[in-house]
Amino acid sequence: MSQLRIVLVGTQHPGNIGSAARAMRTMGLCELALVAPEAQMPHPEATALAAGADGLLASASIHADVASAVADCRLVMGCTARSRSVPMPELSPRAAALQLHQASLEGPVALLFGRERTGLSNDELQLCQAAVHIPSVAEFSSLNLAASVQVLAYELRLAALEAQGGALRAAPVAAPPGSHAAGIERAAPPATHAELEGMFDHLLRTLDDIDFHKGRSPATVMRRLRRLFLRASPDEREVRIIRGILADMQRIARLAGIHRPG
Repeated sequence: MSQLRIVLVGTQHPGNIGSAARAMRTMGLCELALVAPEAQMPHPEATALAAGADGLLASASIHADVASAVADCRLVMGCTARSRSVPMPELSPRAAALQLHQASLEGPVALLFGRERTGLSNDELQLCQAAVHIPSVAEFSSLNLAASVQVLAYELRLAALEAQGGALRAAPVAAPPGSHAAGIERAAPPATHAELEGMFDHLLRTLDDIDFHKGRSPATVMRRLRRLFLRASPDEREVRIIRGILADMQRIARLAGIHRPG
């Protein structure tokens, strides 16, 4: 459970941070990260609603953006209340919890929750490998932030108990995004979020160097390539291989530019 990180993004009401900390503490989660909270922390309202989870609040890390909050994570999921234009796998809370728990055996993982009014932005969801949707009723689908954290924290605890051989049995789900087939171990740990983002930046620069876009906007192509690589879930060695290929492509492009007429 110590590898499971709850990330609250742009939280507007400090009381929701305290209530989320309480929800986490009751289920054994101990790592909270805050991304650009609107209120200065620590805040008395957050402390009051934490109802004893003060230590979790005090140890919470504060970050300027999502990328820095999840840089060391092997798997990142975003909790969203509605379907977005960003194509990605959508999981139930139970399926997400099982996958996050399995991935946490290889390193830190993160579950993101967005702003009270608008949730996670499309750009923030782009940083996730999958989306998590709580199946509430269509006519009243808005859950309080802390309530959403409680639902997912409960499912994460069930997943942990299941792994320990507890009596509670969860329905089987597909393997985590990009995980290797059953019985086949990875040669290296999955790449961290920071390593993947470095590869995506390198890929974007390489496509520019070889004039792949021909003056068109690279946004659509990069979104599709991002989803492709996130589905594959490359490990650290595979990322290094890909970046080596990209570096050679850039070198050849520079050589071609030297001999290009004009």
